[in-house]
Amino acid sequence: MIIAGLTGGIASGKSTVSGFFKDAGAFIIDADKIAHALVKKDRPAWQKIVKYFGKDVLLPDGEINREFLGNIIFNNPEEKQKLNNIVHPLVFMEMEKQVKKIKKNTRDAVIIQDIPLLFEAGYHKDISPVILVYVPEYTQLQRLMKRNNLSESDAKSRIYSQIPIEEKKILADIIIDNSKTIADTGEKTLGVYNYLTQTADNK
Repeated sequence: MIIAGLTGGIASGKSTVSGFFKDAGAFIIDADKIAHALVKKDRPAWQKIVKYFGKDVLLPDGEINREFLGNIIFNNPEEKQKLNNIVHPLVFMEMEKQVKKIKKNTRDAVIIQDIPLLFEAGYHKDISPVILVYVPEYTQLQRLMKRNNLSESDAKSRIYSQIPIEEKKILADIIIDNSKTIADTGEKTLGVYNYLTQTADNK
């Protein structure tokens, strides 16, 4: 069995690569999906968020207003760190539970932990190998502007709120370049999956 971390920069195409890994046979543990579940109404993270940020962050139905909360933390590093301190430990606990469940049922599994902010959370120190879905920053910018209908300045603000993609490239163990065609990315992902399968067999 092998556990790999999968990450990227915003609009780098990580979800596409995660889908290719799943199609190839890998078990995907999606940190974003876990985080979304943990902040649902009355869940532990929801309770802590409301306690700290107040009821103004709630929608009429009691769920977290993600857009409102995002605006609070976007240009406020202290508030952003506070939110991360609430959510991240709970996410990683749930991820560990899912890993144990897979371990119990499947001996030679390839497990991909899909974590958007893997480097930002410092998790690269605890997992190996780390796979980075890479595109140049210019490509990130163009894709993000188109995908989210953002101005250039707004898109740059979002990109610059993360560790630069070139820095992540240095820190990563395996790079999947997603700057060409979808077919090319799929081929590269399958190659990495086959490598991970061989590594899992040897453990």
